[in-house]
Amino acid sequence: MLLVVFVLWQTRASHPLLPLVILRDRNRSAAYASVVIAGAGMFGVFLFVTYYVQATLHYSPIQTGVAFLPMIGMLVLSAQLGTNLFVPRFGPKIMVPIGMLLATTAMLFFTRLDVHTAYAPGLLVPLMLMGAGMGSIMPASMQTATLGVDRQYAGVAGALVNTSQQVGGSISTALLNTLAATALTDYLTSHAPVTAAVGAEAAVHGYATAYWWCAAFFAGGAVLAAVVFRRRNQGLALHTAHQHAAPAAEARPVPEAVGA
Repeated sequence: MLLVVFVLWQTRASHPLLPLVILRDRNRSAAYASVVIAGAGMFGVFLFVTYYVQATLHYSPIQTGVAFLPMIGMLVLSAQLGTNLFVPRFGPKIMVPIGMLLATTAMLFFTRLDVHTAYAPGLLVPLMLMGAGMGSIMPASMQTATLGVDRQYAGVAGALVNTSQQVGGSISTALLNTLAATALTDYLTSHAPVTAAVGAEAAVHGYATAYWWCAAFFAGGAVLAAVVFRRRNQGLALHTAHQHAAPAAEARPVPEAVGA
């Protein structure tokens, strides 16, 4: 409801906070949607995997940070390859769905974690898959989100990328916490009497519920990206036409005033 009110307000405002013309391009809209989904899934990973390794596996905060480093390394490597090699060659219609599917696979691996899972390969493999997936999604989405936008809207288009990621993370944090807490409560209710072992199993069950939902987010994002993004040649043709049209408009002579 709030989103509908916001959109209606922006269509009537003389100086809109979000000029809706930015979202009329299919590729750009798909890019923003992909960033929202990626942000939602990433926040879910950081939140619940952190809960898991500290509360269930009893890692210290420093050990937890070190445990995430392989994911960050894969993200950096994947992002560099995507930015410099794969995105220019294949475009977002290929790269974003691949990244979403990698992230979906990582989430499915996370659902298999239990109270006795070892870091390698139980956590290491899905963390690296998640990093590779995010490194495939974000460069392609961020580049497409600002590609071909008019200069007067360039700042808004760039800001909307960051806002989309934060909105996705905020929504997923609230939603996934509620779903995980509900699953945990139901597990405890159905496994009385509650002991320390049952409590640990209930927590892992709650985390798994959140992972399943994150997997659904990413799977839906893969379908959306594959359907909505244009093929690479179509996107390049439209961008080239836009670039040629803008200088022509600027070079158009201004009619002389009457009586000059």
